[in-house]
Amino acid sequence: MFGRILAQRLQEALGQSFVVENRPGAGSIIGTDVVAKSAPDGYTLLVMSNTHTVNESLIPNKPFQLMRDFVGVAPINASDLVLVARSGLPSAQMGDLLRAAKAKPDGMTYASSGPGTPYHMAGELLKAMAGVKIVHVPYKGSAQARTDVLGGQVDMMFDAIPTMVEQVKAGKVKAVATTGRTRSAIMPDLPTLSEAGVPGYEATIWLGVMAPKGTPAAIVNRLNAEISKITSNPELRRQWGAQGSAALTMGVDEFTKYLNDDITKWSNLVKSAGIKVD
Repeated sequence: MFGRILAQRLQEALGQSFVVENRPGAGSIIGTDVVAKSAPDGYTLLVMSNTHTVNESLIPNKPFQLMRDFVGVAPINASDLVLVARSGLPSAQMGDLLRAAKAKPDGMTYASSGPGTPYHMAGELLKAMAGVKIVHVPYKGSAQARTDVLGGQVDMMFDAIPTMVEQVKAGKVKAVATTGRTRSAIMPDLPTLSEAGVPGYEATIWLGVMAPKGTPAAIVNRLNAEISKITSNPELRRQWGAQGSAALTMGVDEFTKYLNDDITKWSNLVKSAGIKVD
């Protein structure tokens, strides 16, 4: 969704056609590998997320390495997540869900868009911090995972607030809690997981743009400047904020540090919690 917004505005700014091509699967590895093998000429870009920084430690035997085969261009935005439960569950209170999970280990399920994605890691972080066993059900993309939670085939899912908020309002799923340090501005009546019984819990999803390694610095800097203009636009920031997303703006060097720091953060969690790909 955000990639398409960015593409449209870049097309207007640069007078160059932008085509968005979805290549889901394997926790983003399939599409990312396509870009890694593309010519470093600025004409093929990767819209990425913290799935990619997680995968550096969670899936070490990938056909690419993020900071070896790509260069950071610019961030896009960041969003808190919301934990939702299928409408058929008797209760969507965090305490009740945790008690049910502890009473019957591996008796509950949670969906994700694949190994290493923010939705997967949010679930694994919950399991580690709450001391519960919940079965991970990975999908090739978030749309299919979302469909099965809405249909009642899977018990729960972490999802980006902008994506799931309308389903919550329509009563198609039950909202349990949000994942930020503070309550969501667009779901203020919903507690954070930290408030709801998992103290210190925090998980987000952020998006950015990278290019194949070797892309000329002049092109990277031009793209960074244009993307930064877009994410600095007051009206766009207001629109995204109303949806629960905070626009991010960084220079190339700052974004590169951000990427490296995130790789380190998730590597520490993967190792300490013993998180494995299902």
